[in-house]
Amino acid sequence: MPTLFKGPNKETRRQFSGDPEDFRLSLVEHLEELRDRIIRSLVIITVCWVIGWFLVKPTYGYLNDMAVTAIKHVIPKNVEYREVFSHAPQAFLLKFKLSFMIGVIFAFPFLVLQLWGFIMPALKAKEQAPLKRLAPFSLILFAMGVGFAWAVVPSAMTWFATYIEEFPGTSLYQEPGSMVFFILKMLAAFGIAFQLPLIVYMLGELELLSAETLLKYWRQAATAIFVIAMIVTPSQDPMTMLMMAIPLVILFMASVYIVKFTQGRRKKARLLAGDEAEADSNPFV
Repeated sequence: MPTLFKGPNKETRRQFSGDPEDFRLSLVEHLEELRDRIIRSLVIITVCWVIGWFLVKPTYGYLNDMAVTAIKHVIPKNVEYREVFSHAPQAFLLKFKLSFMIGVIFAFPFLVLQLWGFIMPALKAKEQAPLKRLAPFSLILFAMGVGFAWAVVPSAMTWFATYIEEFPGTSLYQEPGSMVFFILKMLAAFGIAFQLPLIVYMLGELELLSAETLLKYWRQAATAIFVIAMIVTPSQDPMTMLMMAIPLVILFMASVYIVKFTQGRRKKARLLAGDEAEADSNPFV
């Protein structure tokens, strides 16, 4: 099969820095690169999954104790609360699924690096620069989202449990692990959702969106944030949706004004550069 590129081998081209037009890979080489990245990602997930297997017991114990404490704090004393397995293999399946989820959480940063390594050669140097600067802020925002979720999850579970007393004569039998998975999903959902400001800023840096457009359609953007929050929150209840949507709207508006500032500064620099170029070309100045 003929190739579109002849010259340095694939490993050399993978390490280049500069204009992606300088080096081109054939379709087959792109597929080989994608295959290598997928295999590495699967290996990373498998290793982290094995690590997660040994972390299930302490993780489950800590998170489940937090959930049980929040629930028992408000349910009436005459309501029986138990966590019940419905069949024998369920305990193994719970450990299997929970260890996989813990493994994916540990593997996530390394998976992002694999994705970045595959995409980076297609970007020009000026397009790579803002993405590299955003990496530390991405971790900070993810930690902020997880921290915010960690602060509100106990209150959310307590709020849910208060409705049990409205149905006298009932008991609360839960499947073991259900609240632990709920907590982990909430932490992941908030951490990912808090990446929204970076997405807005990145689109502004790449000049795919202008601050004027974002300000013009801020109402539509806020509505979209509420809809997305309703979809991604595990419980999909109004309280959890508001706890996610309100800080996201605030972060969105802050990122819009940051984009407005940076684009205004860039525009001013271009105007000054244009004036200097015109002065240099004018023999009467």
